[in-house]
Amino acid sequence: MAEFAYNNKAHTGIKVSPFEANSGQSPRMGFEFRKKGRFEGAERFAKRMEEVQREAKVVLTKTQEDIRWYTNRHRLEGVDYKVGDLVLLSTKNLKWQMAGR
Repeated sequence: MAEFAYNNKAHTGIKVSPFEANSGQSPRMGFEFRKKGRFEGAERFAKRMEEVQREAKVVLTKTQEDIRWYTNRHRLEGVDYKVGDLVLLSTKNLKWQMAGR
């Protein structure tokens, strides 16, 4: 039920649900009647799906860039260590294998 609820909720960025973005239609809940009448043509359906996929890609790329920016805004450049450099090591989180040391 949780998976169905997630896949049926419209995404804030693309304004359609993940299910609809993948299949082009809303999922059936089991109690509504089937539609009667004409269905959209295959070409119109394909163009609509391409547009939804293109919009989803743009929104997800923008979100990825925003997350990268927020994550890296306080990150400092790493130190380049060379072989032979002396460093200090904290033993705070090391488990000693010998008792009394």
